[in-house]
Amino acid sequence: MLKSLKQKNFLFAGLGILGITIVGTILLVPKTVEWFEQRQQTQIEEALKEDPNKPSIVLTLAEISSEQRQQKLQEIAESDTLSLERSRGRYLLAIDLLRKYEGGPALRKLEGLDKEYPVLIPYILLKRGRGYELTNEIDKAQKTWKILVKTYPDVLVAAEALYKLGEYDPQYWEQAIEKFPQHPSTQKIIRKRFQENPEQPQLLILLAKYDANTSKTNPIRDRLVQDYSSQLTPENWQVIADGYWTTNEYNKAVQAYKKAPATPQNLYRIARGQQIQPNSDSKNEVKTGYQSLLLEFPTAPETATALKRLAKLSQSETAIGYFDQVIKQFPNEAGDALVEKAKLLDEIGRKAEAAKSRETLLVQYPKADATAKYRWSVAQTAAERGDVLKAWTWAQPIISNNPNSSLAPKAAFWVGKWAQQLGRSQDARAAFEHVVSHHPQSYYAWRSAVQLGWNVGNFNTIRQILPTVTKPDIRSVPPAGSDMFKELYRLGQDEDAITLFKAEMNDRSQLSVDESFTDTLLKLVQGKNLQGINQVWSLQNKDGPESKKQLQNLRETPEYWYALFPFPFYQTIIDWSHKRKINPLLIASLIRQESRFEPEITSPVGAKGLMQVMPTTGEWVANKIALKKYSLNNPNDNVNLGTWYLNYTHETYSNNSLLAVASYNAGPGNVSKWRRIYQVSDPDIFVEKIPFQETKSYIESVFGNYWNYLRIYNTEIAKLLAHKTQRKFLGK
Repeated sequence: MLKSLKQKNFLFAGLGILGITIVGTILLVPKTVEWFEQRQQTQIEEALKEDPNKPSIVLTLAEISSEQRQQKLQEIAESDTLSLERSRGRYLLAIDLLRKYEGGPALRKLEGLDKEYPVLIPYILLKRGRGYELTNEIDKAQKTWKILVKTYPDVLVAAEALYKLGEYDPQYWEQAIEKFPQHPSTQKIIRKRFQENPEQPQLLILLAKYDANTSKTNPIRDRLVQDYSSQLTPENWQVIADGYWTTNEYNKAVQAYKKAPATPQNLYRIARGQQIQPNSDSKNEVKTGYQSLLLEFPTAPETATALKRLAKLSQSETAIGYFDQVIKQFPNEAGDALVEKAKLLDEIGRKAEAAKSRETLLVQYPKADATAKYRWSVAQTAAERGDVLKAWTWAQPIISNNPNSSLAPKAAFWVGKWAQQLGRSQDARAAFEHVVSHHPQSYYAWRSAVQLGWNVGNFNTIRQILPTVTKPDIRSVPPAGSDMFKELYRLGQDEDAITLFKAEMNDRSQLSVDESFTDTLLKLVQGKNLQGINQVWSLQNKDGPESKKQLQNLRETPEYWYALFPFPFYQTIIDWSHKRKINPLLIASLIRQESRFEPEITSPVGAKGLMQVMPTTGEWVANKIALKKYSLNNPNDNVNLGTWYLNYTHETYSNNSLLAVASYNAGPGNVSKWRRIYQVSDPDIFVEKIPFQETKSYIESVFGNYWNYLRIYNTEIAKLLAHKTQRKFLGK
C-alpha cells in the first residue's frame, strides 16, 4: 500500500497533501514531506526578501494596548501565508503574553519564529528563555540563553542573556563586564559589584566612561579623582573631564582637562570653564589659557573663538589687535570680528576707522551672517524713521547673499511689506513667494501665505478654523542604529529599543546628527518632550561638513518635522478644542511654547502644567465652570482650564488671536495699554512695536508653531507647500 502511494505521490503533491490516514495513524509520504519542506523554505526566503518599509497593519498597532490589538494580531498571526507581517504579529502577541506572565502561550507564539524572522532572532531567543522561566522550566531557560550567547557572542543582546544567566551563576556576570561594559544591563552589574566592594577603580572607570552623560555619575567621577588620581591615565582624565563638562561641573572639568591630552578643545575648555565659574584668580588664568591655545594650536577653530573672548577681556588697543588677528587668520569668523571691531572703534571715538570696518564688511564679506545682521539693523532704523525706500534697499541683499541666516525669512517678508508701501506690487508678491518657497518652516512663511491670499487663517480668523488633522499611524525608520533596533522601535518595543540603542551608542564620545536625532525619537516616545524638542533644535549647533550634510538631509524628511513639532496629548487637545470651538492647532502651538508638552512642569513664577496655568487663574476658572476637583498637573484638567481661559481672552478681544495670545503671555492690562499707544491697523507693525521682547518672541513662536502644525498635519496645506517648494510632501 505504502509503495503504491509513493508511486502516486505526485498527485498528492499537486494537491498539497502531506500524508494519509491509515487505521487512525498519520503516515507522512517522504517525497511529500520533502516537497513541503522545500515549499516552506521557499516561503521563508520570499518573506525574508520583503521590504520592511512597505505598508504594515501590524506597525499601525504598535502603540495600541494589548487588549485592543489582540484580535487583529491573532488574525494576522494565524495566516497560512508566511510573511514579515505574520512574524511581526506573532512576536507582538508573544510579548503581550509575557507581560501578563503567561509563559506557556508565549512560547507557542515564539516556536519556530527564529527561522522566519531573522532580524530579531537574538530577541526571540531572549524572550523564549523568559517564557521558560515563567513556566518554571529553568534548565530550558538557561539552555536557551546559553545558545544565544554562543550563537551570537558579539551581538549586544547577549549581554542581557548573560545578565539573566548571572542571576543563577555569577560567573556569567564576569563575562558581561569583560565583553559588554557599555550595556545598561552590565552597568547594573557593575554598580551592584561596586556596592559590595567599593575598592574597585576599574569598575569606576567603566561607569565613568559608559554612563557619562548624567549627573548621577558625578559621585563616581569624584571618587576616582579623590582616591585613585595616581592610577588614572590621560585617557581616563579625558573621560572624567568630558563627563564633568557635560553636567556643567566646570571647575571640576577644568582640573581634569589639565591632566587629559592637550587638544585644542581641551585647552579651550580649561580657559572657558574658569571664565564660566570664576574664582578670585580666574581672570589672569583665563587669559593665559586662551593665549596658550593661540600658541599651541594657532589654526584650530577653537582658536578663533579664543581670540574673540580675549578681545572682550582686553583693553581697547589690545582688543583691536585680537580682532585683526581673527580677520586675518579665520575668514569664516571675519564678519563678526569686523562688527565688534567697528563697535569698539566707535566707543573710543575713531569713527572714520569704524566706518571703514563696516565698509569692509559689506564689500569683502557680503555673505557673512554678521553682514546680514548689520544690514537688517540699518533697514530697521530706516523703517522706524519712515524711510521705507532705504529700508527696502538695505534689506534686499540679505535675501540673495544670506539665505541661511536666521534673519533671511524676516528680511524677505519685510522687503515684501515695504514694496507694498512703495507701490511695487509685483516685487512684493515675489518676496512673499520667496519666503514661502525658501523658508517654509518660518513664522514669516505664514505671514507671507496670508499676504498671498492662502486659506491658512489670519489673526482675526484662526480661532474659528477647524482644520483636518492627520497624524502618521506608523513610526518611521530611524536614521541610525542597527536593523534590530529599528525593528524593535517600529514595533513599539520601547524598553528593549531604548536599552539596545543606548548600548550601541555608549562607546561613542559624541553622537552624529543622525544618532542624536534617533536618540530624540526615543526621548519623545518616553514622554520626555522638552528634552526631545530641544535636542532636535540643537542639532544645528553640531559642527563639521558631515554634520551639516546629515542635518540638511534630515530636514528634508517628514520625520524631522514630526519630531520638532510633536503632537502628544492629541485626543485631549482635539476634544477640548471642539468643546471650546478653538482651532486645535492653535492650542497645540500654545502648549508647545508654554511647556513643551511636559504635564509636570512648573515655571519660576508658579505656572503649572501643559498650558502653564497660574494656580490663582486655575482657581478662578474652576469656580466659573463649577469644577470642584482638579489638578493642574493632570493633562485633561489643565487643558480644560487653559482652553477656557484662552477662549475668554479671545472673547475679550473680539476673537483676535494676536491680542488673545499676547494677553495670555503679558496680561490684559499690558495689551490694552499697547492698543491705546500703538493704534495701528497693520498687525505686523503692531507686533514689531510691542515693547516686551519676551511677548514679541512669544507671539512669533506661538504662531510660528501654528503654521508648522498646519503645514505638517494638514494634508491640504502640506500638498500646497510641497508644490511650491518642490519638497517631499510632509503629509504622506
